[in-house]
Amino acid sequence: MSVDLIIRSQGGEVAIAVMRDRLLMELHRERTERGFAVGDIYLAKVRKVAPGLNAAFVDVGHEKDAFLHYFDLGPQYRNSFKFAKGAVSGTVTRSTLDDWKLDADIPKEGKLGDVVSASQSVLVQIAKEPISTKGPRLTAEVTLAGRYMVLVPFINKVSISSRITDEAERKRLKELMQAIRPKNFGVIIRTNAENKKSEDLENDLKGLMQRWDVMFHNLKNALPPKRVLGEIDRTSAVLRDVLNKDFTHIHVDDELLAEEVRQTLEKIAPEKKDIVKHYKGKLDIFDNFFVNKQIKQAFGKQVMLPSGAYLIIEKTEAMHVIDVNSGGRKGGNQDQEKNALDTNVEAAKEIARLLRLRDMGGIICIDFIDLYEPENRRILHKALKDAMEDDKAKHNVLPPSRFGVIELTRQRVRPETEIDTTESCPTCGGTGEVSAPVLIIDEIENALNYLHTEKDMSGLTLKVHPFIGAYFTKGFPSIQWKWWWRWKKWVKVVPEGASQYLDFHVFDGEGKEVPI
Repeated sequence: MSVDLIIRSQGGEVAIAVMRDRLLMELHRERTERGFAVGDIYLAKVRKVAPGLNAAFVDVGHEKDAFLHYFDLGPQYRNSFKFAKGAVSGTVTRSTLDDWKLDADIPKEGKLGDVVSASQSVLVQIAKEPISTKGPRLTAEVTLAGRYMVLVPFINKVSISSRITDEAERKRLKELMQAIRPKNFGVIIRTNAENKKSEDLENDLKGLMQRWDVMFHNLKNALPPKRVLGEIDRTSAVLRDVLNKDFTHIHVDDELLAEEVRQTLEKIAPEKKDIVKHYKGKLDIFDNFFVNKQIKQAFGKQVMLPSGAYLIIEKTEAMHVIDVNSGGRKGGNQDQEKNALDTNVEAAKEIARLLRLRDMGGIICIDFIDLYEPENRRILHKALKDAMEDDKAKHNVLPPSRFGVIELTRQRVRPETEIDTTESCPTCGGTGEVSAPVLIIDEIENALNYLHTEKDMSGLTLKVHPFIGAYFTKGFPSIQWKWWWRWKKWVKVVPEGASQYLDFHVFDGEGKEVPI
């Protein structure tokens, strides 16, 4: 498996595409003028305590007040509050906590009004970005994430990712971190730390302590609301979170940004610094690596699957709804149940990819094709859970209901990525909209493949708009000739000026139209 990172810097925005075996898996976008990002740390002011909600509304500088619930204060809230207050006033003179006397944890089932009051300054971190009409969601349990660990101040505990299963390795990591962690700083060991050298872990910890020190100095004489530590930029965050041994190339279209990425890699993975390449081609970098085409395929209301089945994705105020359709294209001589299971499993894998790619969160209902065998429903449920295993967002997948619907929840920490894939119709004066023309090529090829391989038809004629016809027939080797080499059957392409731009019709050897 190969993993490539494609980075485009354009118009004040950095877009990052994560490609696995040339398939688009993640898409991140970051404006150079950043707003409120997950991980940013603020000195904020409490505007109002709401006892009925056991929460407070907090001013972090957003047009809407942020929300801080009691359960998000964290057990060590008293320590965090005292540290921030002392750093602002100057009574706390060092960022280290060697001589810090830890206060007792706040009660698990307490009342926010007992520990937080209006007009109070609090140190908080963005846990969820502003979405729609809602302000940011906050946590007062401030942590700093590194490549191999998460630094947690005011505790003396080392925790290890449950995905590290080797007991000897877990013991090694725990003993190492207990030996090197500063007093009153806890550590959560991330999966990436498995089998890493002690030098790598020490350097990561050192970098996190330096960031903590930067935050401490930014607190001095600060007036709320003020951002005292920004999360690292999205490019570095993606490198930190997804970079692994499978990464083969990082292509960047901006020379300065490429050098910044190379410098970042020198710090976190020096053995990978040479995989950074400055892209100098004339084509847009996303076009050159087929990212734009895959965006058009993945962000529309209808998403086609390789088999000819398709998904319909609808967004409502309360949830996302996904409908799986067979499209009548797959199965051959298989019985209906086996055909439905194969289509559902294919759809489950694609849905797991789309949830990450589109960053869809909240409640998601998936209406799969009906399965009548209990064992097949169990296979489908497991297939969807397995496909979502690599999803870093917290999620929960329920078994199929009696109606064949699978419900799942997926953590939503930032607004969903929405991309309009429709385009102005070139044949109606630009007054109408059509689906992305680049997708019609795939739809036509899927139809021809189905007719040639599963229906074993030959002598087909394809009638299309002249623009589409020219795309198939011009150049050498043309797409029409590539079809011949693929199926060993000739497809006659007939341009028709009366055809709608994205309409196509297929006729058999006797001139009868073939239903698609």
